[in-house]
Amino acid sequence: MTFDELRHVLVRARHEPSPLYEPEDPWAFEDLGAFTRNIPLNDPQLNLPADLADELRAWSLTHPPAGFASRPDLRTYVKRGLPAAQRLARHLGPSWTVRYGDEDHRTAKWLCWGCDRLHWERDPHGTPPHPLDITVEGEYRFGPLRSDGFGDFFPDDPAAALTLSDDLIAGLYRWAKSIDTTLNLDVRDRQDGKYDAEWQRLFHEGTDLAEQTAHELGSFVWIIGRTRGRCPRCGVRPGRWWRSSRSGWQCLATVSGG
Repeated sequence: MTFDELRHVLVRARHEPSPLYEPEDPWAFEDLGAFTRNIPLNDPQLNLPADLADELRAWSLTHPPAGFASRPDLRTYVKRGLPAAQRLARHLGPSWTVRYGDEDHRTAKWLCWGCDRLHWERDPHGTPPHPLDITVEGEYRFGPLRSDGFGDFFPDDPAAALTLSDDLIAGLYRWAKSIDTTLNLDVRDRQDGKYDAEWQRLFHEGTDLAEQTAHELGSFVWIIGRTRGRCPRCGVRPGRWWRSSRSGWQCLATVSGG
């Protein structure tokens, strides 16, 4: 995913039910004047929690149609809207860029979804600033999550800034440890088929964990397993491969009957 493929949103109150705007021309995201298309708060691509939508709506509708008469009132209003904009950036994650329109200073800085700070640049942390395409993969003594340009990592790594639930984090840790244990036993015993049932169980558990991860983080582009060529049976291309045992790669579509 490149930054030119992201969705771009500007948070700016105009006394409308939604303070969110995007450019009519997606390629004109550098021009603040291009952000004229209002994004409804119930847009399914936003998938906003009800309380966040209510907070953004209330903040936008309390903006005086004719503007603020005093600078202190404007300053207070701008400060009041920032926490909601920061929460929006965290919710949308790296698939969107979020800018906050500061009417007091007449600026529109970018909000980082991972660090909550305002920045003058779109990409202050480098490329990628945080994991974008996530791979859930079980490999001996590696973290259960991968991302190009980020490497393998564990689900509670603060550098990754993933907002996963405690139960899911614990589940991914247990799964990774079980893979290490099973592989050690398999290598020790060297008996064909002895641990096939356990590898199959880990395969299905990993699939469930990948689905939970995608569900909790919503707006990411998720890849289950790694991508190597096509499945010889069904021809599925990248994004549908999973290493289910030491012997090689299995295709999720084939395993599931696709």
